[in-house]
Amino acid sequence: MVGEGNANDETSGAPRGSVYDWYQRGVKLLKDGSPAAAAALLERAAEVEPESRSIREALARAQFNSRQYTEAAASFRQIVEANPAEDYAYFGLGLALWRTGDVEGAQEPLAIAVAMRPDERHYVSALKSVRATLRARREM
Repeated sequence: MVGEGNANDETSGAPRGSVYDWYQRGVKLLKDGSPAAAAALLERAAEVEPESRSIREALARAQFNSRQYTEAAASFRQIVEANPAEDYAYFGLGLALWRTGDVEGAQEPLAIAVAMRPDERHYVSALKSVRATLRARREM
């Protein structure tokens, strides 16, 4: 792994430490500007702990920030399906779909995020942009 030195267990190929250690290193990599490395490590953590919301969200953010938009959408969708009250996951899902070119599909999760958190300016701004794009496409 980039920047991790010899972080792999020689016999299994798995990163050293516990799943929690992998999560912590992944979050640090993401914070330090290495989203692709973070995604690789967090993918391993998510394989072992597929129900962990914290791991899944960090993975989705790392995937999004490393331009793996299809994968990020799938990760955010898993969070939403497991817990429909996760406004940030709806927002992330909408943004990821938008980046894949599915502007129509992005509208609903962004609208849900805005309905859940109308005070969140980023959510409102993203929804307005998606709707403006859709209007512009219809006018062509």
